[in-house]
Amino acid sequence: MKPFLKWAGGKYRVLKHIEKALPKGKRLIEPFLGSGAVFLNTSFESYLLSDSNSDLINLFNQLKNDGPHFIKLTKKYFNDKFNTEESFYEQRALFNKTSDIELRSALFIYLNRHCFNGLCRYNKKGEFNVPYGRYKTPYFPEIEMREFCLKSKNAIFVSKDFRETMNEAVKGDVIYCDPPYVPLSLTSNFTDYASGGFDLEDQKDLVDLAVSLKKKKIPVLISNSDTKWTKDHYKSASINYFEVQRFISADSSKRNKAGEILALFK
Repeated sequence: MKPFLKWAGGKYRVLKHIEKALPKGKRLIEPFLGSGAVFLNTSFESYLLSDSNSDLINLFNQLKNDGPHFIKLTKKYFNDKFNTEESFYEQRALFNKTSDIELRSALFIYLNRHCFNGLCRYNKKGEFNVPYGRYKTPYFPEIEMREFCLKSKNAIFVSKDFRETMNEAVKGDVIYCDPPYVPLSLTSNFTDYASGGFDLEDQKDLVDLAVSLKKKKIPVLISNSDTKWTKDHYKSASINYFEVQRFISADSSKRNKAGEILALFK
């Protein structure tokens, strides 16, 4: 099942690796939900799904609670009238100004499909600031949104810090973490999709939590980049290495393969 959002670092293309490494359990907890690719393609009895990006969680709750109406509302933004540079910046300004959750959620999908590379980025004021993408005919993911609605019935969506979400785990739960990755270099740090970023102290806290939960017999699987830092800090985990194709760079010649790891604390 494909996510309806474009998402930097989304896990749809590497699901085969995750599915192989993910332990069995009754409930899946995801503290870094993103586009929800793992949630959409697993079969747990229930889900606790969290992300620090409140726009993302509000959108998912709109779909869960009022799917058909919300899909109809969002579809009106996918036509030639709204696919111009002028209209894009008007809708982006409206998104940054409005406090109407339903409207903001609909515009979130519009921006996701019309902005450059489907990036989600905010400035220090908390304003969405990705530029216009100049796509000829942006795709409206109606089928994928309807599938998401059906799948979401046994899921709870919350916007919380990952520490708070992970501390809600009990025996029988399985946790999958897809945090902003440890950067391969200082110039490749894409961690601003939620205002506040995610630094190495946060990465250390995540490892400490995983080790603590492992001692309680609650397995934690973490995706991250293959770097010296992750190798040094994930020593108590079982690690699976693989390569993935990068799709973020504007220059297609620079979209090289990069090493990733799956670290299982169990």
